[in-house]
Amino acid sequence: MPIPVRRTRRVRLSCRTLVAAATAALMTALVSPTGARADAGPGESQPVHSYADAIRESVWVDTGLDGDGDGRTDRVAVDIVRPRESAAAGRKIPVIMDASPYYACCGRGNEGQKKTYDAAGNPVQFPLFYDNYFVPRGYAFVAVDLAGTSRSDGCDDVGGRSDVQSAKAVVDWLNGRARGWTTRTGSERARATTWSTGKVGMIGKSWDGTVANGVAATGVDGLETIVPIGAISSWYDYFHSQGAPLYDANPTWLSSYVNSPEAKARCGAVQERIRATTPYSGDWTPAWSERNHVPDAGKVKASVFVVHGQQDLNVRANQFGQWWDAPLTDVGGTPAAQGVERKIWLSQTGHVDPFDFRRADWVRTLHRWFDHYLLGYDNGIDREPMADIERAPDRWTTDRVWPPTTTEPTTLRPGTGAAPGVGTLGRAPAAPGATETFTDDPGLGETDWAARIDETTPAKAGFVTRPLTRDLRISGSSRVTVTATSTTATAHLTAVLVDLGPDTIRDYAAAGEGITTLTERSCWGASTSGDSACFKETKARTADVDYTVVSRGWADLGTWADPRKGRPLTPGTAYTITLKLAATDHVVPAGHRLALIVGGTDKDLLDPPSTRPTITLDLARTSARLALVGGADAFVRATTGPGVARPAAPTGQTLTGVGQPRSDHPIPGSLR
Repeated sequence: MPIPVRRTRRVRLSCRTLVAAATAALMTALVSPTGARADAGPGESQPVHSYADAIRESVWVDTGLDGDGDGRTDRVAVDIVRPRESAAAGRKIPVIMDASPYYACCGRGNEGQKKTYDAAGNPVQFPLFYDNYFVPRGYAFVAVDLAGTSRSDGCDDVGGRSDVQSAKAVVDWLNGRARGWTTRTGSERARATTWSTGKVGMIGKSWDGTVANGVAATGVDGLETIVPIGAISSWYDYFHSQGAPLYDANPTWLSSYVNSPEAKARCGAVQERIRATTPYSGDWTPAWSERNHVPDAGKVKASVFVVHGQQDLNVRANQFGQWWDAPLTDVGGTPAAQGVERKIWLSQTGHVDPFDFRRADWVRTLHRWFDHYLLGYDNGIDREPMADIERAPDRWTTDRVWPPTTTEPTTLRPGTGAAPGVGTLGRAPAAPGATETFTDDPGLGETDWAARIDETTPAKAGFVTRPLTRDLRISGSSRVTVTATSTTATAHLTAVLVDLGPDTIRDYAAAGEGITTLTERSCWGASTSGDSACFKETKARTADVDYTVVSRGWADLGTWADPRKGRPLTPGTAYTITLKLAATDHVVPAGHRLALIVGGTDKDLLDPPSTRPTITLDLARTSARLALVGGADAFVRATTGPGVARPAAPTGQTLTGVGQPRSDHPIPGSLR
């Protein structure tokens, strides 16, 4: 567990002291930054191996593919660090693996760490803390360069077969089912079965976690667990949402960013194929099917520990939602026939690693998770609450299963209000013929609409409950169905759920997406001169707000008949379409109101259509089906009885909504 570099109330140790301590003691009582003891408890792996003396080596594993068309199968670079003591004793050990395209181009973690090598090409620095912390505890850490990146052959294909096979081949090699070589082009074989148990746990944030999802969806033997952090489950939904283009809606810019200089020179045909088979129109193609892991979720045999920021507007929360909702387990969290066990952490952050928003608990939990699934320790983590949810900055609650077993889809309906564009939201259907009208304004978005929810504005239709008399919890995936008429042949729709009321939240819109990086460092494992275990500390960055966006979803109205293919609209004709909202877990407190907003182009999140339509909603045929804990009864109880006064703003503070995290398209590499 951690030792702070700077002084705490109990100890003061330097990184140099850490190196000596890690190599000397069988077991050392350490102190966390908060002063809490962090001794390894019963049934936990101990830091008894020397990190300084660990074996560091590189192997190239044959993928069986020839992505760059050079006539020979591609080999991916695999950098390994493992305890020398285990090797000397002939003991086999499990593997923690992070397969990434970012080790050379962009780096990993909050400090952008890259792999480094000595003059002979041997690995020196492994990014992040996994090697520093887990190698002394008897694990090997393996860092894989995806095909086309860093020192690997081939071409990166952004989530396609090459990405998945890059990592799956390494799992196979660790189990003796694939060939490895001591050099990139040589013929000397490298074998892992002399030291590897074959048990592998894959971990990684963003693209790295996406690869873990993809490999798990192959059902490969030996992959015992995955820990996807802010990861993609379907690449189509990273670039589009039901036909509506999100950001720069073509994956070629990502492959250009991560491909090595050699790959850029030889992978033009692959780039062109990606561009041609993933059209900007948003129509579904076989290329998207290849990059969609959700249909293969039933093949997953590994346990799954999902971590995601509910305000992640890079890898949006629908990505974990549809992966979680896939048939990994039966209803109520009971393991399905394949025996998949799951755990989930949902934070208030954006695209942030849990090491940077809940560090001590994260390392402790991950340690126990890997000990259980890779070393077989019966430490009880599989019997603990399934879900940890951040309710306020640094304040967490737990649930035995997630979503809770009392969650029920509940239909809410919009109605007309006292003024145009300011309607009601409740259980009663709107009167036949009731409508609301707005005009798409690509210069506005969800926060602009929410800030003026009680005003008649031309760019949105808003529907609001009365102030709640009890807390109301939304937990899971929801959807909104609208019947809309457009004045033009193209139209985008956005649906947003908003909690109207003052609160203090993580400022996900600011730099850091909910965290502030400090100058102080704390150390998590053992260090060498070339690979420090000491990382900059962080703290929550907060904002006082008078509304909180809870969930959102987007669609091109032209996909009304088929979500996989758009078609021109006939102006004046009514179309019915269902927008899938991102999964969430949010409590709307008593005294607040719940709002549903329907608008057009969501600024900074959608590319605008070629026209600016005026859209009319048929309210009698529009509804929201929300995942409410307690179902319809809970909603009725929360919207009846004596009203609760809306909390006042803190004295001397002005409550404002959190704006979007970007004012234009994200720069290449934002998926990191």
